[in-house]
Amino acid sequence: MFFIENFDLCGVGNIFAASVTDYFFQSNVAGQAIVVILLVMSVLAWAVMFCKYSDLTSMSSMNTETSQKISKSGLIDAAGTKTLKGPYAALLRESVNAWARCGMGSDPTVRAARALFVENALQRTLARQIAKYESKMTLLGTIISGAPFMGLLGTVWGVMDCFGSMSAQASVTLQNLAPGVAGALLTTVAGLLVAIPSLFGLNLLTTRARDMITDLESFASLLADKIEIESESRAEADRPAVKAPAPASKLKETVVEKTPAGSPKVISFTLDDDDDSPTPPRNFDE
Repeated sequence: MFFIENFDLCGVGNIFAASVTDYFFQSNVAGQAIVVILLVMSVLAWAVMFCKYSDLTSMSSMNTETSQKISKSGLIDAAGTKTLKGPYAALLRESVNAWARCGMGSDPTVRAARALFVENALQRTLARQIAKYESKMTLLGTIISGAPFMGLLGTVWGVMDCFGSMSAQASVTLQNLAPGVAGALLTTVAGLLVAIPSLFGLNLLTTRARDMITDLESFASLLADKIEIESESRAEADRPAVKAPAPASKLKETVVEKTPAGSPKVISFTLDDDDDSPTPPRNFDE
């Protein structure tokens, strides 16, 4: 009993007895308007965080489906699948379209043009997909930055209004100042309650989006390599086969022998003589 009486005498019990609605109605009109705005910002921040988390999860699932389709059926067949969606599917279709415009030849000029076309297509699509990963983050960052300052504005405005209203009175007690100051401080509390959860959510979402962007860049590089490899293999398959020459059974040589009279004489002989008898020496310079 003694503890409860001291608890109430110290004023702690009055803190718990007071409610947020009391502080809200004790603040001025500007403070109440700022609290309402912060409440709307809080709802918007939570909606952005849930929507962004859902978007990243959906993108990850679609990317996994695209990767599995490529590993099973190849680039061209996977690009023709209309059910594939997401960032990976967009990169796949753009790169295959650029590949189709350049052809599959193995000529150095064709290879250089194909690599340039595919790389440019991947870079353009990559920039658009990265923007999708980072979308809505700016709005969330704006809420995090602006909410504490709006709360501070409401507090300063409320305290200023409270002291200004008391300036005409001869004596001011704590009981006169406390309601106005409590209502003014409510805006700071509201601003922090908006900013702190949003900050944690932004950090988690940014980390996940950054990891997914890294995977997206790696996938774009993999697509460029696979296109070059498949182009070489298809060009090799389309190239007509060259028949190997049949081995010659006998090699013939032609030698011109000069006779003393100066008339040339053609002698034909083979290197694989049938008999094993030694060949008599021939003098061709006589």
